[in-house]
Amino acid sequence: DDLIEMEGVIKEVHPGGTFLVETEAGTTVNAHLAGKLRRYRIRVVLGDRVTVAVSPYDLSKGRIVFRHK
Repeated sequence: DDLIEMEGVIKEVHPGGTFLVETEAGTTVNAHLAGKLRRYRIRVVLGDRVTVAVSPYDLSKGRIVFRHK
């Protein structure tokens, strides 16, 4: 996989299971939940610290792959 993983914080929650994540680099990423997070019903709420996998081709869209405790 050629995905870039970044850490960030959930800034906004949008309908349809999408989130606005502000990364440590200062960029904002539109992200949706990965399949494993949906499968195990892991809740992601406003203010959570998460890891986002972003494609190197489009840095504005990504997938939330991990929720930090």
